[in-house]
Amino acid sequence: MPAIVRGESPAQKERLRALIIPREHGAWGLLFVPLFTGIVAGIAAPGRVWLLLLFTAAAFFLFWLRTPVESLLGTGVIVSHTRDERRTALLASCLLTAAAAVCLAALLWRGQNVQLIGIGVIAALALAVQGAVRRFGRSTRMASQLVGVIALTASAPAAYYLGTGHVGRAGLALWMANWCFASDQIHFVQLRIHAGRASSFSEKYSRGKLFLAGQAALLAALIVAALDRLIPALVIVAFIPALVRGTRWFYRKPEPLNVRKLGWAELRQGIVFGILLALAFRLG
Repeated sequence: MPAIVRGESPAQKERLRALIIPREHGAWGLLFVPLFTGIVAGIAAPGRVWLLLLFTAAAFFLFWLRTPVESLLGTGVIVSHTRDERRTALLASCLLTAAAAVCLAALLWRGQNVQLIGIGVIAALALAVQGAVRRFGRSTRMASQLVGVIALTASAPAAYYLGTGHVGRAGLALWMANWCFASDQIHFVQLRIHAGRASSFSEKYSRGKLFLAGQAALLAALIVAALDRLIPALVIVAFIPALVRGTRWFYRKPEPLNVRKLGWAELRQGIVFGILLALAFRLG
């Protein structure tokens, strides 16, 4: 990555880092938890491990690429203004693009793994729609996140495909399961932020009745999918900790909102979910 110019103030150096290094720590989890589930559920032969390593590197570079590109386009949280800032963001974008391109070229060499292209197109369209929705302002923030997470969770079917040689119903089910979990996390975090001062059950229910209904609908959908054998029955177990966490909040005593603590708690939720989901597909 581009070196930070010597002689700049600590604030300037921190700003330059923010222009090129992703600050959305939760989004890293939304990318790598699905990737982990796809790798564990789909690995079928030792000879395909190198494909998964290449794809993991490509996913890492592409996710990182979004931050400097958005700073250049003016759509990110921090926008490059000065000549030095634009040069730093542009250099980072070029280096990350080149690194991702090398990994993807190796994966697609001589017409191999072509189904990755279809998954990639869907992910790219989701990111484009997310950018368009986000332009409508803060009121559409959650909607844009729900669309954008389609792209992040695409790492699950892609990894499953590289491990098995086909996407199939299991790969698509992995994608949907990861998207449902990520959407639940996004909705819960937004609820906690906007209902931070709610103390009684009635106040919390007034703010979070749609979330609570979504929790119930998600559980019902999982049960139906398991009965229809669209997903392994153990997938329901993977969602239980998150469903309990979401429902329990309505009955807990009021406590001050600590966004950092909430973020780490949700990251732990994601790790637990990823392990349980991968095992569910592996054993099912």
